[in-house]
This record gives sequence, C-alpha cells and structure tokens, in this order.
Amino acid sequence: MRTMDGLRILARHVRPNRGRVVVAAMAFVVKDSPLWVLPIITAEVIDLLIARSSPVALVGPASAAAGVIVINLIANAIYVRHYFFAVRELGLRLRGDIAAQLQTLSIGYHARSSSAIAQTKLVRDVENLELMLQQSFGPVLNSASIIVGAGITIAIRMPVFLAVIGLTVPLAVVLMHWLRTRTAAANEEFRRDIEFMSSRASEMGALLPITRAHGLETIALDRLGASTERVRASGLRLDRINGRFGAMSWASFQLLSLFCLFGAVGLSLTSIVSVTAGEVVLLSSYFGLLTGTLVNAFQLAPLVTRGFESLASVDEILSEDEVEDNTGKYSIGAVHGRIQFDHVSFHYGGKNALTDFDLTIKPGQSIALVGPSGSGKSTILNLALGLLTPQSGKVTVNGHDLRHIDLRTYRRHVSVVPQEPVLFGGSVKENVAYGLAALDDEVIWDALDRANAANFVRELPQGWDTLVGERGNSLSGGQRQRIAIARALVRNPKILLLDEATSALDPEAEVLVRDAINELRRGRTTLIVAHRLSTIRTADFLAVLEEGRVMEFGTHEQLAATGRRYRQLLAASIA
Repeated sequence: MRTMDGLRILARHVRPNRGRVVVAAMAFVVKDSPLWVLPIITAEVIDLLIARSSPVALVGPASAAAGVIVINLIANAIYVRHYFFAVRELGLRLRGDIAAQLQTLSIGYHARSSSAIAQTKLVRDVENLELMLQQSFGPVLNSASIIVGAGITIAIRMPVFLAVIGLTVPLAVVLMHWLRTRTAAANEEFRRDIEFMSSRASEMGALLPITRAHGLETIALDRLGASTERVRASGLRLDRINGRFGAMSWASFQLLSLFCLFGAVGLSLTSIVSVTAGEVVLLSSYFGLLTGTLVNAFQLAPLVTRGFESLASVDEILSEDEVEDNTGKYSIGAVHGRIQFDHVSFHYGGKNALTDFDLTIKPGQSIALVGPSGSGKSTILNLALGLLTPQSGKVTVNGHDLRHIDLRTYRRHVSVVPQEPVLFGGSVKENVAYGLAALDDEVIWDALDRANAANFVRELPQGWDTLVGERGNSLSGGQRQRIAIARALVRNPKILLLDEATSALDPEAEVLVRDAINELRRGRTTLIVAHRLSTIRTADFLAVLEEGRVMEFGTHEQLAATGRRYRQLLAASIA
C-alpha cells in the first residue's frame, strides 16, 4: 500500500473521532514542549554561571522550569484521555464493520475465502493497526515538535546553524523512502503467509477426527509445518531489512549530530561566529534530542509499515463489493409459501449447475429433490433462500422476484435444517431461542417436545440450561439435529428447507428426527434434499434432477412405477 493511499484510508476510519485526535495532538505538543524549552533554560543557567551573576537571577529560569513541568502533567492527562479513547473506538468500530461486512458478503465469497483469514483480519490486523497508532503517534509528533521548536530557537539565536537542522528532514524522508520501497513487498508476503498459516491451522482442527482415525498425525504436522516455515522465512527476510534500516538511521543521525557539535565549537574557537558556552550546550542538547527522537521514531518504522499493511488487509474486506444489498428494496410483510423457479439458469465459473430450470411449489406443498451429486439440488435451496442470484430467469415468492425483495424480511419466514446442524457454545435454551427475544418457556418446551427433544433435554445435568459445547459437540448427532428442528419450530416458518437432515444419523436417531421433521413440515411449504427413501416417500412430489434439469416429476409411487431414471436411482440404493 502506498503511503498516501494508506493515509487516506486511515483518515476515513479516524474521521468519527477526528475532534479527539486534534485535541490530543495539541495537548501532546504542549506536553512535549519541555524537551526543547528546558535546554534553553539550561543554556541560560550556564551563561549566568560563567558570568558569575547574582543568585537572584536564577529565580526566573527556575520558575520557568517549574511551570513547564506542571504544564506537561496537565497536557499529558488530556492527551492520554482523548487519544487512546479514539484509538480504542477505532478498533471497536473496525471490528464491528468487519463483522457486519462478513454478514453481508455473498455465499460465493465465503466459499472462496477461509474463515480463518477473516478471523485474522478481525483480530490480528486490527490489533496491529491499534498498536501502530498507539506507539507511533507520540514519537512522530515528538520529532516534529522538536524540529519546529529547536528550529525557531536556533533561527533566532544562531541562524548560521539552521541549515544543519534543515538537513534532518530530507535525511529522514530519504531513509523512510528507502525502507518503504524495500519492505512493502516483504510485509505483504509476510501478511499473506500468516493468513495462509491461519487457514492451515483451522483446517487441521476441522480434520482432527479424520487425522487421528487414520493415523495421519505426521502428515497433518507436515502440512502445517510447511506453512509455519514460510512464515519464518518471510519474517526473517523482513527482520533483516528492518535491522539494516535501524543501523543506517542511527549512524546517519549520529554523524549529523557530531558534525553540528564540532562545527559549533570550531567556529567559536576560530572566532568566525560568536557562540557562548551555553549556546554550544543548547545546540548539542538539541541535536542529541533530535537524533534520539528520530532514531526512536525510525525504530518504529517496521511497526508503522506492518500497521499500514494490516490497514490494507482490513480495507480489502471492507471494500469488497460482492455483498447482498437490500437498500431500497421491497419489504415483504407476509409469506404465503408459493415459490416459483421460472427458467432459472445458474453456473459456477462456467460450469452449469442449473439450465432453464422450472419448478413451482404451492403453499403447504412439500417437494423432494433427488438426483446424483452435482445435479443442482443444493443450488436450488440456495436460490430459494436468496443466497444465490440466477444468471438468467427468476425466483419468485408470493409472485415477487427475490432480487427486488429485502431478503432480511423474507428470511424471517424461512427456516433451514442442514445436514450438519449448527449450534453455538451456549445452553440448549439459548440455541433454541437464538435471535428471538422474550419467548415464553412454554413455547420453547412445546417446540422441544414436538421435535422429540424434550425427554433427553430434561435428562441433561442442568436441563435446558446445560451448555452444549462448541458446535454442540457434547451432544450426539441426533440430539443436535432435534435441537435444530426445535429452533426452526419456535420460528413458525412458512417455508422450510431441509438439506440431507437425516443422512448422517443411525437408524434409531433417524426415526426420532424423521418424526420431528414430519411435525415441522406440517402446513409448511417444504423443499427437501434427501437420499433416504424414508424421507423421500413422504413428500407430496419428487423432482428427479440431472445436470441441472428436471428429468422426471411425480409422486414416489408414480415414479417408482414409470420413472426410468428414478427407478435407476432406487436400484442404486441412493434412497
């Protein structure tokens, strides 16, 4: 990221708290003024000593020194209060914006991007940005205030040395440009390697049961080890560049400081310029301060560069335009349950998933989608939910094209029961009532009872207050699925989407879940993706799919008797 682009992006994010930042900057300059004011007082005291002045003459310098110290304490309190509040607010707002953006990004985007990478942006990149702002703002202002304060003082008292002060700014610019040109690519490579490693670590966690079951621990460690080695190598390259920069900046400013010191003394000894002892000390103090602050500021250059790279990473996701935009669209108040696919075509990267697909589901009707893998079943469910948009044709609900509906208002009338139920690490009650405020206990118990879940919930250690663990891992697959069905029941949806809801269950659990699903389906428009005959045959109609087209349509009995493709599927035991 170029510096100016980074500053523009940073300014946009800081804008809500720019007033606090301005107040903090002004307070910092006042707070830091003793650094260049006290050397003036010191020079005056030295000259008074050499001139053997009266002790009374020290009252003025002593009062001035005490005054600037008191001012420092007051200004520091104002600076800390305003600036660090602004930085923490920025971090809070960025994390909120990233989370909100993740909620609106398309399913296609999430399918291409690892959740671990999003987590890295949410946690590590925002933390890097906060750290950069916290640790670099002060040193940069410190250097600037010393340059300005020392420059004005020297211009008034020793203008011949003003040119030497002026050399510090172009030298600093040259050094910073050198660092930016050499670390930009290295920082981006290091950030990408961190994201890749996070993705590998997340993948390793997800595959842990398979890894342990097949004794593949060494393979898993090697896969993760390769990504951690990439992080080590790219990080080491970055460290070497930063180390060389630190040495160059320190040596350059030390030479400049020594040149100023020896030059001032030499000019004084040769009487070319009249310089008092106090002014030599003042000049030496200023260049010592300037050298120290600039070197300290430059030591933060790697942190600043990393912060800007993290800013670019955060901006990547915030500026992503593949989002679901509901602004200005029609809000749907009620859903009757009629869904129609009208000449719908959809493709993934040039490969057709659906081609000129037509299907109408009447209110309260249930239709099962059957067919081999890749025939378009899951695509149909995602289109019905509005997670995908047809490349041609349209999907309508209540006669309204989903592209023109505020999908948030439509989805309030829809429930989805996926193959792998998704629970969060709260209690059973919290999972059932997720997103619904002020539900009566009777309503939740009724949903659990109708989902065939009430009995096992009562037997849990704390009943429905029992924590289910991350992703519900303290429950069996059948128990998780019945909790998910209860969650759908309390929402009383008009449209129900079932995606292989019983395929991963044992026969006993399947019976309980199937009965719960039959209860859930009652009176609701239902689209079912299933392979098991026990689920398929209870649907009102079956749509047999192949290569994104409806090849056969009818009841189970009709297709079992006359449907050539359906009978082939039955013979192959797909049900």
